[in-house]
Amino acid sequence: MRDEEGLARQRAGGLRQWGIIGATTAAAAPAPVLRLLEVTGIAHPDIPNAVEALIFGLGIFAAATLLTWASEVAETEVSAGLALVALALIAVLPEYAVDIYFAWTAPDTPQNAHFAVANMTGGNRLLVGLAWPAIFLIFYLKTKRKEMPVIRANSVGVFFLGAATLYSFTIPIRGYLSLIDTGVMFSLFAAYMFISSRSPPGEERIFVGPAAAIAGLGRRGRRLAVIGIFAYSAGVIFASAEPFAESLVKTGRSAGIDEFVLVQWLAPLASEAPEFILAGLLALRGRHDAGMTILISSKVNQWTLLIGSLPLAFSISGGTLDPLHFDSRQSEEVFLTAAQSMFAVAILVSLSMGRGEALLLGGLFLSQFFITDETVRLAYAVIYSVLAVLVLARDIPSFPRFAGAVKDCVVSPRGGPK
Repeated sequence: MRDEEGLARQRAGGLRQWGIIGATTAAAAPAPVLRLLEVTGIAHPDIPNAVEALIFGLGIFAAATLLTWASEVAETEVSAGLALVALALIAVLPEYAVDIYFAWTAPDTPQNAHFAVANMTGGNRLLVGLAWPAIFLIFYLKTKRKEMPVIRANSVGVFFLGAATLYSFTIPIRGYLSLIDTGVMFSLFAAYMFISSRSPPGEERIFVGPAAAIAGLGRRGRRLAVIGIFAYSAGVIFASAEPFAESLVKTGRSAGIDEFVLVQWLAPLASEAPEFILAGLLALRGRHDAGMTILISSKVNQWTLLIGSLPLAFSISGGTLDPLHFDSRQSEEVFLTAAQSMFAVAILVSLSMGRGEALLLGGLFLSQFFITDETVRLAYAVIYSVLAVLVLARDIPSFPRFAGAVKDCVVSPRGGPK
């Protein structure tokens, strides 16, 4: 009798979890439907910008929630590292959509070349300056520990981020992005993806909530469900990206906010929302390691694949081999972003993030958020660079451990320590 009652409760619980999955899927649906109506010209609903932002924002949030559940199962089915890298790539689709749009239209609208770089640098600095400290804050509030460990598997991401950052310092000196940059950055990203794909699947874990319902399916059904959720969520996020950013920008413009500020900060804040939400949800579930993996991977692919995509889109759209030029202000932005990135790499070489380091990352970012003065912004870049050198000097004893972690991931990913 007790067995029957337990089985009945289990079935009821499973139905409830599938109900939650269904409701979340339905909550994401209005965004792509509305976008499809607008793109095809079937209908052009007269919706206020604020309401439109709410619809597309809800779509992004619901899609990110679905991805959180599916990713937990995916990590036990395929390479855990590759699952999180793919998840990060899906989550960052909105940033690609907005930025490549600017680069694609730059041959006909030269001002958009500056906007492409502004959007890219804004997105990168938001990711490191806001999202990374936020994960530490969630970790600190849940554990009260003053130092957050970073898993050894993330050493590969930190290594490639460091390589891309060192190369990126040449960009502001030149004042343009060329197809050579595309080749270099795409090669770095391809190597990162290849190494990540060789890591073993995650260990068996006890699933709870909707993730348990997905994991409870047969192997074939489980994999189809995960693939379906990934594909659906990617479609929702991609469909929601541009209109979400545009509706926010229009709302800000009507409030009298400077257009450059809108392009560099408000639009990236909207387009970066999926990975912010996704990483935050994982951290709230006690998986700060997975949250940081997604954010590190997002930073790597934005600082390699996204940068390399801009001159490629410009070249294809304009039918030219000429580089994508930008002005002196954008050169400053790239230099400042590269300096912040180097400081972030220096912090993670120790495979940990301390409370003071998180405060510095967040505090420096927030304090220069609306500063446009050239001298002050260059001063911030110098501060980031000096801090990077100081942190690296402090953590020299950690270099062998970091190098060993990278070697384990490259040489023996299936047998090396995690």
